[in-house]
This record gives sequence, C-alpha cells and structure tokens, in this order.
Amino acid sequence: MSNFVQQQHTVNAFTSSDSWVILSPIEQSIKQKIEAVGVPLKDWDIQINYGIKTGCNEAFIINTEKRNEILDNCKDEAERKRTEELIRPILRGRDIKRYGYNWAGLWLINTHNGIKGKVPPVDINNYPAIKAHLDKYWSKISKRADKGDTPYNLRNCAYMEDFDKPKIVYPETTQGAYFAFDDKGFYIDKTCFILISNDAEYLQHTLSSRLFEFAYKCIFASVELGEHGYQYNKHALVKLPVIKPSKSFKFDDNDIDSQIYKLYNISKTQIDEIESI
Repeated sequence: MSNFVQQQHTVNAFTSSDSWVILSPIEQSIKQKIEAVGVPLKDWDIQINYGIKTGCNEAFIINTEKRNEILDNCKDEAERKRTEELIRPILRGRDIKRYGYNWAGLWLINTHNGIKGKVPPVDINNYPAIKAHLDKYWSKISKRADKGDTPYNLRNCAYMEDFDKPKIVYPETTQGAYFAFDDKGFYIDKTCFILISNDAEYLQHTLSSRLFEFAYKCIFASVELGEHGYQYNKHALVKLPVIKPSKSFKFDDNDIDSQIYKLYNISKTQIDEIESI
C-alpha cells in the first residue's frame, strides 16, 4: 500500500478555501490550462433554468394527432388561431443530442399562469377545445401540486418568455455533452435545462466539445449515474472556465474539437488522454 501511495500520489497545496478534487498529473495540467484562460460561467451574463413542470404530462403534453384533433374541434377560425398559438412544440431530454435535437412531434398545451404585472394568466374559457380536452383529465389535473390559479393553468414560470429566445437546451441526465442551439421557440420539459446568453451559439459549441465533456465529467464536477451516465448539475456547470469570445470570433463548423484544443493550448499528449475516456 505504501508503494502504491508513493507511486500514485498527487500534491495539493490547499492555498484557498475553494473545493478541491484529486486528479492525476495530466488531468491537473489540463485543468490548469483551462483555468489560465477561461472565466467561470457563473461570472458570465447567463441564466440557466429548468424546463416546464406540468404535474400531469399525459394531459398537457400531446402528440401531433391530438393537437390536430383539438384544432379541428375549435368552433371558428378565431378560436383555432389563438388555440394554435397556445400549443407549442416541446423537447424532452431524450430528444436532445450533441449539436442538435430530434423533435418527436410533441406539443405543450401552454395554459400558463402569466407573469405577475406583465402577462395575465390564460383564461381557459377562451379556449373551449382545449378545455374539453383537459376536462377528460380533471381527476388528475385538479389534484396535482404543480398547478396555477386554476387546475387548467400550469404553475408559475417567471422566465416563460425565455423559451422564445435563442438558447441552449440540454438534458440534465445524459451519456454525453448533449448541448443544442435552438432559435425555433421550442419549450422543454422538466428533464432539461435552458441556458440564455448573448453568446449562446459559441457556448453551445464549447460545451459540446470533447475537451469540455472531459473537463466536466473528469475534472470539475459530475454526478455519475451507472456505468456511462452522468448528470449536468447546474451548480457544477457554472464552475467551468470558458474563454470569452471576441466580437469577431466564430467557430468553423467543420472541426470544432480541433479549434477548441487550439484555443486552450491542449497538447497532443493531453488530447490523447481526453479522447481515451
């Protein structure tokens, strides 16, 4: 045992009160290179929030066939138009991949509870076709904890308007760095997060890279789930140091990983370590 400790030990000076992690020498060297040039995401102008919690997905998340049925049940064109605007496309964690997503044709009935002093709650009486659909689930939606002013309304969501903004979407539980950029106004369910930033596309490329997948999982923090899964915890993610881009900087989509390695001065030996995981 003493020989093993002598051969495998690493040195930590404990010079600050910050949290620490035991790393191999090569992991330490990668960590130092990232920290030397990056700014922790907690010091960026970003917002990270959970997706929508309906309290009864079977009532509020519907497929395209059910959406069309609800629209066909509208009594006139005016009701159909406002109903169509209220039913929004939604992504689940399993739909989000590295650099993109595969939409499963699911929709959220966004009977939101408004934003205090800004947007009024949805009045279900203005949406008879939606009300008729939700009434079929009354025994469930009326008893749920996650509800708004009425059982027809979703719970309060102060950042509701952020779903319409260009954003990063990513699953909380994953087997890889699955970060996608969305500018189509998708909502996401409670298994995902949205990240709002003026540099959303740049951050999406960075966080999806092999370097930052390795950095999050092996160096800065992760919660492992089984043999291959892990969790992108919000409080751990914001510790990642990322280089702030210049106004003129733009990734070449042909080889993101090589560009990232160059930005952070990652050596061939370090790349080999990263890509062996």
